[in-house]
Amino acid sequence: MINDQFMRMEERELQIAELLRKLNLSRPVALTLACLSNVNEVTSRDIEMASGLRQPEVSIAMRHLNEYNWVDIRDEKKTEGKGRPIKIYKLVVPLDNIIKTIEEKIMIENKTILENIQRLKSFA
Repeated sequence: MINDQFMRMEERELQIAELLRKLNLSRPVALTLACLSNVNEVTSRDIEMASGLRQPEVSIAMRHLNEYNWVDIRDEKKTEGKGRPIKIYKLVVPLDNIIKTIEEKIMIENKTILENIQRLKSFA
């Protein structure tokens, strides 16, 4: 484990995840982002244990976060046994910047919705 303190999500992270869900982020993305928000580096297994997500859900969430270039993903060779390298994740964009990006996206979407409502009104 990269961070021994990272055993389960604390109240702060749970609240972050809940608020991100209310902003229409998927459950795995919200939980993963909340886990990453309070640590320097973390493994996929750490996120699974803290959030209750399954490995495929963490992988899908990481793909999503990586598309926005919000995370750094690196491989670390296992010290024992064989198998795939362990993936280590790190949030490389501050959480407040991520929130700002989400806010801007929502503002654009809401503007489009309001414009469409106005267009519909013109037909009524």
